[in-house]
Amino acid sequence: MVAQNEISRGERHVDVVLLPRSTPPREVEVLVVGGGPTGLATALDLHRHHVDVAVVDAATSFRLERAGAMGHSARTVEFFQQWGVADRVRRGWTFPPEWNLGTQLRTSLAGHDLRAVQRPPFDTRPVHPYSFASSIRRPQTALQQAFLDQLADIDVVVAGGWRLVALEQDSDGATSTLEHTELGARRVVRSKYVVGADGARSAVRQLTGIEREGAYATERHFRFVVRTVGDYGGRDPFPSGTNVIVNDVHSGFLAALDENSWRVYAGPFPLDHVPTTEELLRLARAAFGSPVELELLDATPYFKSTRLAREFRRGRALLVGDAAHVRTPGGNLGEGFGDVFNLGWKLAAVLRQTGGDALLDSYDRERRPHNRRVGAAAKRRADDSERNVAEARALGFPADDDLTPEAEERRRVIGGILARGAGPDWGVQFDERYDDSPAVWYEPEQRETEEPWDASVFEPGGRPGHRAPNGVTDPYGGTLYDRIRSDVALLVLSDDVAAVAAFEAAAVQRAIDLEVVHLDDPSARALYGAPFALVRPDHHVGWRGTATALDADAILDVVYGRGSAPIVGPAATPAHTVEPARETIAAAR
Repeated sequence: MVAQNEISRGERHVDVVLLPRSTPPREVEVLVVGGGPTGLATALDLHRHHVDVAVVDAATSFRLERAGAMGHSARTVEFFQQWGVADRVRRGWTFPPEWNLGTQLRTSLAGHDLRAVQRPPFDTRPVHPYSFASSIRRPQTALQQAFLDQLADIDVVVAGGWRLVALEQDSDGATSTLEHTELGARRVVRSKYVVGADGARSAVRQLTGIEREGAYATERHFRFVVRTVGDYGGRDPFPSGTNVIVNDVHSGFLAALDENSWRVYAGPFPLDHVPTTEELLRLARAAFGSPVELELLDATPYFKSTRLAREFRRGRALLVGDAAHVRTPGGNLGEGFGDVFNLGWKLAAVLRQTGGDALLDSYDRERRPHNRRVGAAAKRRADDSERNVAEARALGFPADDDLTPEAEERRRVIGGILARGAGPDWGVQFDERYDDSPAVWYEPEQRETEEPWDASVFEPGGRPGHRAPNGVTDPYGGTLYDRIRSDVALLVLSDDVAAVAAFEAAAVQRAIDLEVVHLDDPSARALYGAPFALVRPDHHVGWRGTATALDADAILDVVYGRGSAPIVGPAATPAHTVEPARETIAAAR
């Protein structure tokens, strides 16, 4: 498992990631098609749940300049922690981490701040309002290399250079025909399930006959990468690594990939227009804001539209990541990881026969509405941003060398315009609510009384279908998420243990390895709003309630997709009956 890494002065350049030239197995429980970050993450998650898995991809390598996502939310880092790769990812920086000064809003790299963003002081201790993790910036290649290294350590087969050319399903499994991209040799792989993590042009999706829905873009944009040659304004002592640059010529990101390579954004262009090298370099120079010699390394088109697979599951084929959904850039890789974290435990449960087929149906019922909601929010945000830029340009940007009071005032006004709607999208990151799932035991009238989903708002709580609040279970550093494994966890949130025996007996009958977590803690009880809660392996609440009129068998059957239909269970202790202090909730994350 080798990457062509250049090591100098302590930094790690993951310029090229090489996939192993392995041979796919003849039989495996789950075949993952796609060796990008989402496909490799699928393998990590399935292995975590003791599923025999292998990965194939037509590609044999991935290059840094074609890497997509750079920024990863705290929720995504929570996934990394569960997959055991968080430290590997953090070590995979490709430019000095002190270049990360926050996302700066500037007229150019060498120009003026339009919004003050202060780097946290050196003695700051990271505190996130909703997570014990912190967001991170690493290019996709760094993620892929970390995932590949981990998969090598746990002996999961990853085979580059194998293209999927045929896929057939029957009642017992799936037959995949693979073709070697160089030798032309064919190999047939038999699996119980196939996961398509093979991107926007997914062969799995096409061979399975799943169509996509959603509006097509009317314009296109480009992500392109330039290499700097020599010095440039803003370089000394070191540049800001992540910037949104807005001026009369350029609007969009200027972000470092390594010490000499930068990603720049361009557009919109007509759908049939292919910008010349000089057009792109002119935009890049406007973003740098100083005379700089640049080389164009790569240019990739993207579209500000949402295209969603009509089904995330058809029989024994399931789609994750870009194979299932593409949208306006900004967090789509994180949503792909969310797909993986939702799907992994469900496949494992069905394979070991603790889960019913409806559990796999719940993957589509949960993730498709969520991705549609998030995609619409991303498009609205992009449209709002474009309107802000147009309004700012109508005022006119002063030249960077204009230091008059009038110019400073104009920049202040422009900064205010551009900052509108630029707050954290907490709802997108953490409100992964599933409000129409066959694998959640909802409360009476819950769907009618829920607060509407808001891209910028997240309110922690233990409502069924929502992300389960995390908190300290071990004062020496352990959290609730560390306790949750491949089966559900029963949280006992008071000194009342009346429900435990019923759940334990029901779990034994179903071969479910129930984890019982005793948290007789007022802040935990306040967050969950009930004396008992059942948390699924994907960190979502499957049920909450009391021991009164409890039917543990029916609840587990619903959560594991063994019931014939979603069942509305007994009322939970209302969350509003407990009014914890705001600081208590914050302390418990």
